[in-house]
Amino acid sequence: MILVTGSAGFIGANFVLDWCAEHDEGVVSLDKLTYAGNLENLASLQGNPRHTFVQGDIGDAQLVSELLAEHRPRAVINFAAESHVDRSILGPEDFIQTNIVGTFHLLEAVRAYWNGLDANDKTGFRFLHVSTDEVYGSLAKDEPAFSETHRYEPNSPYSASKAASDHLVRAYHHTYGLPVLTTNCSNNYGPYHFPEKLIPLMIVNALAGKSLPVYGDGQQIRDWLYVKDHCSAIRRVLEQGHLGEVYNVGGWNEKANLDIVHTVCSLLDELRPKADGKSYREQISFVTDRPGHDRRYAIDARKLERELGWKPAETFETGIRKTVQWYLANQDWVNNVLSGSYRQWVEKNYAGRV
Repeated sequence: MILVTGSAGFIGANFVLDWCAEHDEGVVSLDKLTYAGNLENLASLQGNPRHTFVQGDIGDAQLVSELLAEHRPRAVINFAAESHVDRSILGPEDFIQTNIVGTFHLLEAVRAYWNGLDANDKTGFRFLHVSTDEVYGSLAKDEPAFSETHRYEPNSPYSASKAASDHLVRAYHHTYGLPVLTTNCSNNYGPYHFPEKLIPLMIVNALAGKSLPVYGDGQQIRDWLYVKDHCSAIRRVLEQGHLGEVYNVGGWNEKANLDIVHTVCSLLDELRPKADGKSYREQISFVTDRPGHDRRYAIDARKLERELGWKPAETFETGIRKTVQWYLANQDWVNNVLSGSYRQWVEKNYAGRV
């Protein structure tokens, strides 16, 4: 049995779905079901005896302790986090509470559980913390990609809160001996991605005939990682990762945001052409950049390949095609996600951006 937190979010849900498809081992899912936690992501597991879903907060130490005592997991994989930079700029407090305070309470509950295990179970137990490349800050165009030893330089309330959580996890290993592993990933994309992020936002807005808002000049560069590849990397680190180590997970796909938008438009032109024959590119608009927008992220994932033999299966070209096809085939999911609260947030975030 494993316990997965943040299991109804984008990456967590993909991880749980893949785990249940590939393993006989059971999963207990814990998610608070905030705006980005969508139980519909796990709908295909309804009635599956190997999957148990619990609604709750990682900051609820009593609930987490009860789940650990009842289900006796051999591992905890922590995806739970507030994770959108724009939301952290508009309201940073939630990020401090979930990503820092919540991680602290989770670690305390896990430490108490781990200390009570017998010798064999204690040796085999793992706490895997899923983090982001944004903790490393921003790179100039000609700088080498982030390695695991790169200095932390977070530039947003989101990345600062994730950096703090990473430091807590590290401290619990060095101080208490808790058997931890940490992964820092690049930008994920793929099925079930909440449509306030770049790629799903472009797909949803394009199909709705709305503007495709691109921040600044659109030349911010990110390394793009297909979510299924990320999930396979986490499974590999859980299996063979060295205790206390950090592993960067990247897709080896550095792309400028504007190039991403152009690619999405081209795929939609091919797969869902507009009745008037025009390109979706005509809907692109450039809007005021976000405050403190990091210019470039890039992940050096050679340690993960060298030590654990992992590398991504998808190129960006194969992964983005699968992603666009998924959104076209799952319009009911998209429509259910686009609730009133989502629309209100989009209006608030983009209001006044000229």
